[in-house]
Amino acid sequence: MGGRLFIICAAALLAGGCFKDQRRDDTDKSALEIRQLIDRWTKAFEAKDLDGVMAYYAPGDRLDSYDIVPPLQYKGAAAYRKDYAEFFKQFNGPIHVDERDVDIEADNNVAFAHGLERLTGTSTDGKPVDTWLRWTSGYRKIGGRWYALHDHVSVPVDLATGKALLDLKP
Repeated sequence: MGGRLFIICAAALLAGGCFKDQRRDDTDKSALEIRQLIDRWTKAFEAKDLDGVMAYYAPGDRLDSYDIVPPLQYKGAAAYRKDYAEFFKQFNGPIHVDERDVDIEADNNVAFAHGLERLTGTSTDGKPVDTWLRWTSGYRKIGGRWYALHDHVSVPVDLATGKALLDLKP
């Protein structure tokens, strides 16, 4: 009886360890998929590819986003698409994005990521743009594919003046 109990306990420990490792592998896989999604968004953004940018986000009304420009909140993909279209019109030529300090936490169905983002380019009035932003995105796997359901982009503000601090560097 003692030998049988040992075998049962050993099998349970082995199975528990295997399931634990499998969970970790799935988590690592999810984080990698989110990293790839962010990379695709970055390429689409730099190319001012509106369809490519919007492929990052959940379609329909599931998206809730906060950008650095008014209004306070964008509800749904159609509203955020208009925001991006207006943003792209403000630049001559390409826009470049550098991601820094990106952290991704993911399980099999839900994830979030945050980091710093340097945005450079030339505005339509010929002025150079070089700004660091903060961003956070929340993701959900829908139909086997990851989508951002929440997006928040911000810049620090000088509370004394109420003005955005666009010249800060990490």
